[in-house]
Amino acid sequence: MSVEIWPPIAPEQLKIEEDATQARELTWLLNSLQTTLLSLKHGLEECYALLAPIDPGSTLVLSTPRAELVKGHVTRVGARIVKGTIHTKLRTTAPWTISINPAHPIHLAPLVTLNALLTQAVDLASLCCTEIERKGQRDCPSIAAFLSSQLRLLAQGIDEASAILRGSPTNITEFKPAYPLSAANTSRPNTAVTDASIVATSSSIAESDWTQCSAASTSFIPPLTHVLSFHVTIQDACLVLHLRALEAVDAPVNLGIKFALAIGTTRRLEHDEADKVFTYRHHESDPSIPLAGPGQSQLYPTRGSRGLVGKNGNMAPDHGGVGEVEKVYVREKVRVESADPCLLSMSTKLSALSNSLNLARRNLAAVMGEDFGE
Repeated sequence: MSVEIWPPIAPEQLKIEEDATQARELTWLLNSLQTTLLSLKHGLEECYALLAPIDPGSTLVLSTPRAELVKGHVTRVGARIVKGTIHTKLRTTAPWTISINPAHPIHLAPLVTLNALLTQAVDLASLCCTEIERKGQRDCPSIAAFLSSQLRLLAQGIDEASAILRGSPTNITEFKPAYPLSAANTSRPNTAVTDASIVATSSSIAESDWTQCSAASTSFIPPLTHVLSFHVTIQDACLVLHLRALEAVDAPVNLGIKFALAIGTTRRLEHDEADKVFTYRHHESDPSIPLAGPGQSQLYPTRGSRGLVGKNGNMAPDHGGVGEVEKVYVREKVRVESADPCLLSMSTKLSALSNSLNLARRNLAAVMGEDFGE
């Protein structure tokens, strides 16, 4: 069965009619895209508002299930942990109670990057809306080509923002120890972990994250000692705290514990970082935050910025604040997860916005006669 046009049209006239039909379809699609782009812009602004540094922030509980190894709470305001109190009863260290120093909050690097990505996404959506309104229907092909490229960038930004909330291991450096241990060091005593599930979940944590980017000692009252690493990250839209009890490689070995491990009177607690040597960089202050001038507060990324920048518009340099660098073992490792309602809501919104954006891009590519690639 075939479909024929009657009366017959000459091939030249048929080509003219096809081009006119495609132009009308493109004009109609661009008009309908205005509503879609406005909806995307409002959705991205809602996501940005969920990360805005607005008091009182989100108070999150940090407690180990079925145990009292870690008990406490923290308050997140924007991309910073501004206050909180945590009680620790680790098996390899003395009981410890620490509080977040409000004068030196903990900056969460994933959320700082997320803030910059959302800023760029809102700016791109606004630019697309403005361009359609400015040019109208005067030059539909050029507007369509412009929107195709900008919407592709917008989709990439939303995907990167969603990956940050998921804590996707694809964007994280491969986990590697500083160097493998010899067989003589495999009986290192008193190496512990609190939950077997940590082995599966913490493998995505990059070695360079906690060894070089753990929270600074001045962010706590009393200041954190060298024997404890406090690292906070984002995974599955949750705040994840990793506490590590550290021991210097050249520390003397307790022969009593080593003998008890050998005869089986003391149980050895394993984890995925046991018997590995890491190069740990102790931070006395946060080196990722630019220094402020006299009487000024530390800079914080806001709408229109691209992260932490200095006065000259360049990325803020590392100002130091780094203490000793040493080779350490991880004697004990505790993972505490706390669901963040704002981040969970943002993750859902970004997923819905990504679906709407991909549908709009697919429709635009179909009308322009291009192949759509995710």
